[in-house]
Amino acid sequence: MKRRDALKNIGLTTAFFTVTPSVISLLQSCTAETKTWIPDFFSKEEGVVLSNLVDVILPKTQDLPSASELNIPQFIDKYAYEVFDEDMQARYKSAFGNIIALLKPNTSHTIEKVTSENYKTLLDKHLIIKGEIDEERKANPETLALTKSELLNDIKWMTINAYKTSQYIGENVLAYDPIPGAYYCGDLNELTGGKSWSVYK
Repeated sequence: MKRRDALKNIGLTTAFFTVTPSVISLLQSCTAETKTWIPDFFSKEEGVVLSNLVDVILPKTQDLPSASELNIPQFIDKYAYEVFDEDMQARYKSAFGNIIALLKPNTSHTIEKVTSENYKTLLDKHLIIKGEIDEERKANPETLALTKSELLNDIKWMTINAYKTSQYIGENVLAYDPIPGAYYCGDLNELTGGKSWSVYK
């Protein structure tokens, strides 16, 4: 499954995520329930698609909440609305329309009829992992439009990094020291049981 392979390789992209106070503040401000959430940037239909995509990327497990339970769709929506410039917003909207057309080829159907298997199939087909070629980009190297793979990889990247930066993961899953003082040098397995340090403060 390409989606699973992509998740195994998240280190290829997550190293470039810069956690700033503004990003953390933006993430903390996302508190709406998914069922009652009204997106600022995306349409209601796009919000449904985004919520389903992030939950396929990071589903609920026995020990961890799903991405939507940590308000990741709301964060991506706010980020697109408040941070993207007009050009990027237009490119995102256009690419999102292409994704919805794949999920819902019959425009008379409602987005609620799209199943989780449909989302998994979409991600398996279009997520690009290291060494793979984006055929859509290869066919149109000069276009400024986002390909389906570029959009979905970007959503995956934001989902994973926002999830890792959330308060819940920072305080309950990663190695967390709310008042860091001493500097420790040693083996990560000995210091934190193998857990990465939380950036949440």
